[in-house]
Amino acid sequence: MSPSETERLVTRHLRLGYGALAVFVTLGLALETLHAFKVGAYLDVGNETRRLMWRLAHAHGTLLALLHVVYALTMRAAPRTASSLASACLGAALLLIPGGFFLGGVTVHGGDPNPAVLAVPAGFVALVVALVTIARGAGTRADS
Repeated sequence: MSPSETERLVTRHLRLGYGALAVFVTLGLALETLHAFKVGAYLDVGNETRRLMWRLAHAHGTLLALLHVVYALTMRAAPRTASSLASACLGAALLLIPGGFFLGGVTVHGGDPNPAVLAVPAGFVALVVALVTIARGAGTRADS
């Protein structure tokens, strides 16, 4: 990958990472606010599934946002880790994992999450592909 393409990916992941971090930290603030004001739609016993799904969305989204920033910094330090496949898969994981958890909690049916939660396993597959691709790039020699 050329240096300009690598720099484009670095910029993309820094923007995605910090933008998503802002979104998911704000979601955390919203969840804390629902808790502080004892909002029944969030805290009632019948809404336990919603509460779990939304907390999972917040936690996974925040961690994945940080992973985007780490990947951008990794590409700067070791340009051979830059990969359009890893980039696309990390982007898919950032959308599918927290999105699936969040939408899974929007409407709950008898304690079961919304079927949108089925996006989560696909997101984890994308995440594993990205991590393996990055690891393989990190294992190559600079002169090869």
